[in-house]
Amino acid sequence: MRNPLDPVLRRATSPAVVRHRAAVRLLRGVTGAPILPSRARGALAHRLRTGMTQAGWTPAEARAALAALARSSDSRTRADLLMREAADELAAGRTPPHLTEAVRAELTVADERFTAGDPRAAGRHLYRALRVLFHRSLHFDRLSSPLADDPSAFLAPLRDSVTGQALLAPRGRGTPAAEAPADRPLRLLVLTNGNPHFLREIRERYAAHPAVEFRYLHLTDDLTAGPLIKRVDPVVDHLVTGSSPYGERVEEWLRPHLDWADTLFVDWCVATAALVTLVDPGDTRVVIRLHSFEALSFWPHLVDFSRVDDVVFVSEHLRELVTAVSPDLSGEGAPRLHVIANAMDLGAYPRAKDPAARFTLGLVGVGAVAKDPRWALEVLRVLRRSDSRYRLLLIGDGLKASAGGAVRDYQAALDRELRELETAGAVTRVGHVTDVPEALTRVGVILSTSVRESFHCALVEGAASGALPVVRDWPFFARQRSGARTLFPADWVVRTPEEAAQRILAGTTDEEQWRTAGSSAAAHARATWDWSVTRHDFDALFRLPAQP
Repeated sequence: MRNPLDPVLRRATSPAVVRHRAAVRLLRGVTGAPILPSRARGALAHRLRTGMTQAGWTPAEARAALAALARSSDSRTRADLLMREAADELAAGRTPPHLTEAVRAELTVADERFTAGDPRAAGRHLYRALRVLFHRSLHFDRLSSPLADDPSAFLAPLRDSVTGQALLAPRGRGTPAAEAPADRPLRLLVLTNGNPHFLREIRERYAAHPAVEFRYLHLTDDLTAGPLIKRVDPVVDHLVTGSSPYGERVEEWLRPHLDWADTLFVDWCVATAALVTLVDPGDTRVVIRLHSFEALSFWPHLVDFSRVDDVVFVSEHLRELVTAVSPDLSGEGAPRLHVIANAMDLGAYPRAKDPAARFTLGLVGVGAVAKDPRWALEVLRVLRRSDSRYRLLLIGDGLKASAGGAVRDYQAALDRELRELETAGAVTRVGHVTDVPEALTRVGVILSTSVRESFHCALVEGAASGALPVVRDWPFFARQRSGARTLFPADWVVRTPEEAAQRILAGTTDEEQWRTAGSSAAAHARATWDWSVTRHDFDALFRLPAQP
């Protein structure tokens, strides 16, 4: 039903009124009056903040007015005001200055409901807090993440909350995982609802392996599971309450798969992993592989790792980050942790390169802010001060125009720089390509300019093609013990665009020097990361007999 006070509130908080400081002081007094019902107080405060912004008050002044009102309100109104403010800031691509305060306020309401014996309502408030705490604008649409910067401090509100502790509580399993069968093939079930690209070699090998009976299921193709993975709130509800009709549907769907499988391999630590660990797996061994973006999402916090036997990371630096984000992955009762590189068949990449490729830098994949193509443009500018023959080839689709404010801001800055360089003939964009090995024949120097990567297959593929690899010391991991400098040979990794340019100039001095450097990089890539090498790690993971 429409609130009859809405027209009055709109007029009272219109820009024409609230551009005057006296009017703002009066409205703040009215909003803070105890006689005003909580719902009306919250609506008026939010409209006041919006009107102030439209009237030309600085965002900081409007936020300060709202925060002051929030602190004088009851817990629910306070949480609602701060969370709506945070959501507005995130939608605009800004980091909410009161982010932690907002999340704690919402979790305070959750804890009040949980203590009062209403865990279902508590779960709803917790889910609202999670959506803000792990909003993509904070972690994916910018060049840094407060979670990666300080996981302990960032997650403290969640871990301090009674409701958060209920969410994270281990439930364990009734039966330990059984040993691999000795009298029949291993029944291996692979489940995913993520990008299946990283499973191609795995599926082909174990579908044909004589010691394996293999099944594969992408949950979006399953009529029962597909609808179950489309919502997160029922997962939170089930974890907080301990039981739910949703959980019963998950059990009904998953149990036949668990009864069949000896080992269940879940690729991507996202919805599929959360669903699997809602259920006691019995004696089925559960293995989850975690790639990269999951570490900065809420998904690992919805996975009960006490029901997981093994967790696979694609790099050591990813393991270091994730164990800091999820302390339950270490210590007594934690799953075994493995580092196994992505499965890649690099045989198609060595192809003849034209001599002109020596002066072409390649960046494959520019569809995320984390790839930071502007860093590549700075490298190019430094190079062209010495030699105008250097060019940059951008391969892949660009950023999505429908993304949030932070992405749009980055894209606007990138477009300004690209226009200048494209006009000079220094940059070429080719968009998505289906034949990457062929595209790489045009590339003499392969770049990794990202702020974060779990592994960076495109860089390895470029190295395998015979391009000179140049890897930025990924800032997300630069403070860790492990990172780009421990994954790749030390001479591949640079800290600044100037160091990158120096490496490129030294490695492309003449054609012979360039081809020698490229040949060395290709040999290292094939010997270290080709599927002919890493498949043995997967055989060992699945406890299969050695096979050529």
